[in-house]
Amino acid sequence: MTIDIQSGRANRLGAHFTGDGTNFAVFSENASKVTLCLFSADGLREEHRIALPERTGAVWHGYVPGLRPGTLYGYRVDGPHAPERGHRFNPNKLLLDPYTREFFGAFTGHGATYGYQIGAPEGDMSFSTADSARHVPKSVVSDPGDFPMDARTLACGHDGGLIYEAHVKGATMLHPEVPEKQRGTYDGFASDAMLEHLTRLGVDAVEILPVQALKSEAMLRDKGLVNYWGYNTIGFFAPEPRYFGPKGVRGFRAMVERFHAAGIEVILDVVYNHSAEGDHMGPTLCFRGLDNAAYYRLLDGQPRYYVNDTGCGNTLDVSHPFVLRMIMDSLRFWVQAMGVDGFRFDLATTLCRGWQGFEAGGTFLTALRQDPVLAGVKMIAEPWDIGPGGYQLGNFPPNFAEWNDRSRDTVRRFWRGDGHSAQDLGSALLGSASLFDKQGRRAWSSVNFVAAHDGFTLADATAYIERHNEANGEDNHDGHHANHSDNFGVEGDTDLPLIVAGRKQRQRNMLATVLLSQGTPMLLAGDEGGNSQGGNNNAYCQDNPTAWIEWDKLDDAQIAFTAALIRFRKEHAAVRQNTFLHGAVRQVDGLKDVEWRAFDGSSLNWRDPGLSSLCLVLRGCAESVPGNASMDTVLIAFNREARSQVLVLPDPGTRTWVRKIDTAQAEQSAMAMDVRRTRVAAESVTAFVLREEPGE
Repeated sequence: MTIDIQSGRANRLGAHFTGDGTNFAVFSENASKVTLCLFSADGLREEHRIALPERTGAVWHGYVPGLRPGTLYGYRVDGPHAPERGHRFNPNKLLLDPYTREFFGAFTGHGATYGYQIGAPEGDMSFSTADSARHVPKSVVSDPGDFPMDARTLACGHDGGLIYEAHVKGATMLHPEVPEKQRGTYDGFASDAMLEHLTRLGVDAVEILPVQALKSEAMLRDKGLVNYWGYNTIGFFAPEPRYFGPKGVRGFRAMVERFHAAGIEVILDVVYNHSAEGDHMGPTLCFRGLDNAAYYRLLDGQPRYYVNDTGCGNTLDVSHPFVLRMIMDSLRFWVQAMGVDGFRFDLATTLCRGWQGFEAGGTFLTALRQDPVLAGVKMIAEPWDIGPGGYQLGNFPPNFAEWNDRSRDTVRRFWRGDGHSAQDLGSALLGSASLFDKQGRRAWSSVNFVAAHDGFTLADATAYIERHNEANGEDNHDGHHANHSDNFGVEGDTDLPLIVAGRKQRQRNMLATVLLSQGTPMLLAGDEGGNSQGGNNNAYCQDNPTAWIEWDKLDDAQIAFTAALIRFRKEHAAVRQNTFLHGAVRQVDGLKDVEWRAFDGSSLNWRDPGLSSLCLVLRGCAESVPGNASMDTVLIAFNREARSQVLVLPDPGTRTWVRKIDTAQAEQSAMAMDVRRTRVAAESVTAFVLREEPGE
């Protein structure tokens, strides 16, 4: 059968069904020929090869009348094979469309997917004639009805609400109340059981580990492992098929809509800094074969090799107009077609690198800030990579929030008993203003957490000093070595009552410290109930109960405590302010917006290296518009001492101090203070509020 192909249009990249045919457009500025390959419905037979007939600038395009959704396709691209000049064209390799919204089939890891001959003396300089088509997924011409561009976000923007970081599969595989057919899927993540749990907690947004289509690394496959976390993207527009449930590809948007109906935003963790093709010895799957020299940053003077600021073998060249366009098109797709409310950018420093290093006013950040579609969604940066000058905490523009790992380490160090840590805690409690209070940035800029997917869980940070990553197959050399953790004298599990109780209280202390800090709090899924990974602090390849939440082992009392903390935060504006507090005097009452006190009511001695007990009084910011000034007052007392201490409360005037939070108790209940002196339990956090009488 002869396939008719016409010129088509270059303006819209990807494969798009127009109602009576499909338009194909793909970028490659260094290719000499781009061939469209059409496959049988089972993906096994390549039935047609058709050269795209037109090139407009760097976009190759063509239109095939009558070609309908569901058609499987890929590309073969001719051009120079000159790795020493950065070109790795090989028409024997079937390539994915970077803009495809669906994959059909899977990667086999077969040697034919490599552009060079495996085992050849010339290594990656050799040329492979093996056809890879049977060993890679095919791109799919999508039905426009599956991806209508009419989605609606909640459009809340940054507001300091609680973020719940979770893995779609890990959060649902072992949940007894999630229907079995939905476990591990988008459908299951937004199931009634999950929504009930999240609303009970008071979650404002879920931040989902990467769900853009990915490929596991060869070294993991050889060990019988997989890339579980998902930080190895190969399809920036396609939902990862491994999480498809009963609704298939439509399940992702349905999940988002269910979250929205429950008032919960959806934030995607996205990986635009590198691709799954790896270094110069990696496979040729998409970008490498389409135009290696355009898609990737190559070493100056040695373009055979890749810049590796990501630690993953390659770095996408975001400074290239078409690479930047792909990323921006991808972000808009997830907002407009899927309804996503925000993005957390993995290794965000990499995306902001120019030839001189990190550029806060560079191409990527400038493009983001001027885009009208993306203007109202949350933007969160992981503000580091492994390249020179890669640690950029506090240096992103005002529309970004940033993961604050210094806050995490400070909270752990303080409660472990490290010297000088109280001084750092004071800064963290007020949103790390020394890092973020500039250029009109808001207090929500600091994303505060005590645990995240990468590292120990909260429970493991109180049970292990050493990492226990033997199952990862890297001789326990992978993962963080500086965890600022504590095991209370016993490494790992124990039945000793004093140690178990001490660990539980430490977890409550750290949860309270994060949730009572200014900024945006983030909770790792499972930490609300003490989930453990058995001391594995790098469970990226553990798609098994090690990394899945074991719901039947969670502590319901701790879940209730966490929910009470979150409820307290929502009820009291003083602990979740948008403006940084600096101790300025308020016009409404002549009081300072924040005061530091010792337990006896005197001024704190910040120079004491062993400082272990401190109180702060929080009031509405002095810089607030007078009509919006909050009269909410909260006092938080941190007692790290191994003994209880007497706390002298400030004069309440006509109001009454009420103790609302006490981490020395698993169950929370309010208690009015009839006197100004009260006792604070050893190694605890206590929060008091001022209320009018009777019973505000």
